[in-house]
Amino acid sequence: MKIAGLDIGTTGCKCTVFDEQGNYLGKAYRDYPVRRAVGSHEIDISVMMEGVYAVIGEMAAAFPDIAGLGVTSFGETFVLTDGEGTPLHPAMLYTDPRGSQECQELIEHLGARDIARITGLRPHEMYSICKLMWMKKQEPEIYHAAEHVFLMEDYVVFHLTGKAQIDYSLASRTMAFDIHALDWSSEVLAAAGIDRKLFSVCVPTGSSAGTILPEAAEKTGLPLGTQIVSISHDQVAAAVGAGAFDGSVAVDGAGTVECLTPIYDEMPDIDRMYEGYFSVVPYVFPGTYVAYAFSYTGGALIQWCVEQLANGEQEQAGKQGLSVNELLERSYLEAHGDRPGELLVLPHFAGAATPYMDTGSRGAILGLTTESTAAEIYRGCMEGVVYEMYLNYQTLSGSGIHFEKLNATGGGARSAVWMQMKADVLNLPITALKTVDAGTVGSAMLTGVAIGAFRDLNEAAKYMVEETVTYVPRQDMHEKYMQVYERYRRVYDAVRPLV
Repeated sequence: MKIAGLDIGTTGCKCTVFDEQGNYLGKAYRDYPVRRAVGSHEIDISVMMEGVYAVIGEMAAAFPDIAGLGVTSFGETFVLTDGEGTPLHPAMLYTDPRGSQECQELIEHLGARDIARITGLRPHEMYSICKLMWMKKQEPEIYHAAEHVFLMEDYVVFHLTGKAQIDYSLASRTMAFDIHALDWSSEVLAAAGIDRKLFSVCVPTGSSAGTILPEAAEKTGLPLGTQIVSISHDQVAAAVGAGAFDGSVAVDGAGTVECLTPIYDEMPDIDRMYEGYFSVVPYVFPGTYVAYAFSYTGGALIQWCVEQLANGEQEQAGKQGLSVNELLERSYLEAHGDRPGELLVLPHFAGAATPYMDTGSRGAILGLTTESTAAEIYRGCMEGVVYEMYLNYQTLSGSGIHFEKLNATGGGARSAVWMQMKADVLNLPITALKTVDAGTVGSAMLTGVAIGAFRDLNEAAKYMVEETVTYVPRQDMHEKYMQVYERYRRVYDAVRPLV
């Protein structure tokens, strides 16, 4: 018996297969294009679905005894369809600029803080409900022809099973979901003028939608008895895959985006969360929640630094049998020792996420001289990401967090230098996990529980969550970093008026 996890991303999808002991067996990936224009950011759902069928089909051919497939996806993006699930328009991505005026109209109707108290979200145009309002106003013929509104998880589940259901965590990314009642908010939908009957039924994270339809089985090659499971928003799946099951542990997602995900054992202080634009999202265990504190450029900033500034170092690293990242880290340590750098880097190279949510903010590198090296700028970028993470950690204090350690996933968890830096700055132990892709692991864990391969998530974690190295904070280094942080936390206010 095999367990599969389907992870649908903005630019590609992957299907990963594990056995019933949680051992990784194989993965298939397909990418698809995103259309970005001045007034729109869209994705062709039909092309995305071709990718979904392709990756499932590749894995089903290699592993014919797949018993369950879990579906997780990125959030916010939706598509209106007819009764058969045929898309009526290209799907608007969360980055699409449309919906800003409608967001303001919703705020005028209900009040921003009341919306946050209902949905757990400070109002923002990125959320689905604002763009649905835009569709109804600007494309009324499409809106009135629609019989469903799907996000990506429930769109795929519907095509595989014929059942329209969406899990709580992904539903919350619409800004139309009541996190207290765990259902669509009649108050928000009435103010938005959006018909409730368009939406899928809300179900707990990790709920089975039943077995695959015969026509879907033919398209994918999956056995007829395969159970399809509605997993979650991708960040929730990543928290599960990182083994973070209660408030004592938070997740450091060290990927393209740097994301700190704390778990709350009870409802956090919504007003406190509002101030920092932190989402409050229902978690997998009843009565628990997660929040997202993130920077748009985590690993993305490190990659920019390598690609733009370290061409010579890349060639040198190849000759030495190192990655360019390892070479830059070693070069800095050899020149300066293990101490904070002289540069201050504001990592807003793609705008500012929490606690600002300021898309107009821009990155900055302060303190450059003609003697500054690529290794020093690289080190500054690493530190800037970590200082931004610490800023979010400080902003979250008082909201109900009480985690005592971090579990780190993603490609950045492979860097011992970066992991030690995070432990030192946050003054918390941080454990690197073996898996880079915690979302896929979390999806498989929840699928395994749904089909009976594991008794519960704790048993699944024993098989599938593997710790590697724990980095312990060094008090002397924490104090040194804090001296720099006192200057760093003033950089945004100093730079923002100039850009």
